[in-house]
Amino acid sequence: MRRTAAAVTKRTNKLFRKMAKPWRQTLTIDNGSEFASFKDIEKGSGLDVYFADPYASYQRGFNENTNGLLRQYFPKGCDFLKVSDRALGNAVNAINNRLRKCLGFRTPNEVHENQSGALWTGI
Repeated sequence: MRRTAAAVTKRTNKLFRKMAKPWRQTLTIDNGSEFASFKDIEKGSGLDVYFADPYASYQRGFNENTNGLLRQYFPKGCDFLKVSDRALGNAVNAINNRLRKCLGFRTPNEVHENQSGALWTGI
């Protein structure tokens, strides 16, 4: 996917519209130019979009943690244009079925299936 504002907006809206409304609440993003159309993301997805402060990755903790987990499958510098949808899906499935201490040693998928809160861990 190209990282233009139009491409990111289109893909973000498509992905989030697949989620049930109770599961899509907010999205915290960085200040990259690919999010210049954030108002269109809010309208198209029903999310409230917030911006993290520059150089404040701690404000996007879930995102940073997920990036670290993905790096176990796709090292830094990996060209995602060369990664198949199947390979990415396999990695996401493995991550979402991994026990997490912060979830009481349940998997994100188990939590997602058994709660109606704002946690969402799938694509």
